[in-house]
Amino acid sequence: MMRKPEESRTRLSSVRKRSKKAGLPPGSLVHVGERKTERVRITVLDYNEAGVEEREARTVEECFPFKDKPTVTWINVDGIHDTSVIEKLGAHYGIHSLILEDILNTNQRPKMEDMGSYIYIVLKTLEGGPDRSNEYMEQNSFIIGNNFVLSLQEKEGDAFGAVRDRIRRGGNRIRRMGPDYLVYSLIDAIVDKYFSVLERVGERIETLEGELVADPGPETLHGIHTLKNEMLFLRKAVWPLRELISAMERTESELVKKETRLFFRDIYDHVIQVIDTVETYREMLGGMFDTYLSSVSNRMNEVMKVLTIIATIFIPLTFLAGIYGMNFQRMPELGWRWGYPAVWAVMLAVAAVMLVFFKKKKWL
Repeated sequence: MMRKPEESRTRLSSVRKRSKKAGLPPGSLVHVGERKTERVRITVLDYNEAGVEEREARTVEECFPFKDKPTVTWINVDGIHDTSVIEKLGAHYGIHSLILEDILNTNQRPKMEDMGSYIYIVLKTLEGGPDRSNEYMEQNSFIIGNNFVLSLQEKEGDAFGAVRDRIRRGGNRIRRMGPDYLVYSLIDAIVDKYFSVLERVGERIETLEGELVADPGPETLHGIHTLKNEMLFLRKAVWPLRELISAMERTESELVKKETRLFFRDIYDHVIQVIDTVETYREMLGGMFDTYLSSVSNRMNEVMKVLTIIATIFIPLTFLAGIYGMNFQRMPELGWRWGYPAVWAVMLAVAAVMLVFFKKKKWL
């Protein structure tokens, strides 16, 4: 299927953006990807079991005093296109330049890296489009420190609203636990979003199945093709997540406490469910594509069968008409009074006999 011009331009633009890093040394801070927000928004949520402090930082320097506090500090950055913000934040919290480079590259594969004094996690978040049909993918990066969590997103708006509300309310586990449990809660919210996306995909598949049975057309084929592409991107986002969560569950880092690893095991089970659902939907879409081709082929065969039967019936009639259309002087039937009706009777009888024969053979 021919790609839409907008899709081709988007992919070419992505290639051009990746080419900006060609020849630069490792650790060069260059934003690779689409700019999804006009401004960088930094929010700080500092808490412990006793209380919560929440603010929006106007500059990145306002986040620095929280580094040495004994409480848990969650610094969230919406918009990673401004490399100066990422560079200043990384320098103050001791983040390696290669990790900062990965944060700025929005084409990263989901992974976990234990850097000793902190853990770096990158994964993809999915959300529905305005019409709840097209799904959009966004990269999320997390850095877990001894008493802080840095979360870096491409744009404002995320799946973490429920986590923030739990922190504000208090009297729950998240206020008593450390940064590792906060990251667990954030990843759990992202995985729950996968289930919501898969529910919408399932509804779209059911709709396409109905069209496929009733009256498949080019729109049905386009819908199947679009969903197959979306499931491919979803598979690329989910499959590495299994390895990431497994690494968090087995890590020996002191930043992930033993009691928190049990919660990561629960996420692992959810990720396996998501993967199984993705594979099931991919197989269903593959079967629907084959069914569409078979349906089109069967419809064409029905048309060809009807045309063939019509042509077969008219072959002997054309033969008779051809014989009596010859302009010879000495044809025995030309002078016969009932010749014309007799020819018609013979032609109709031949057609009727052929129709009865086709019915008996169940070709009609």
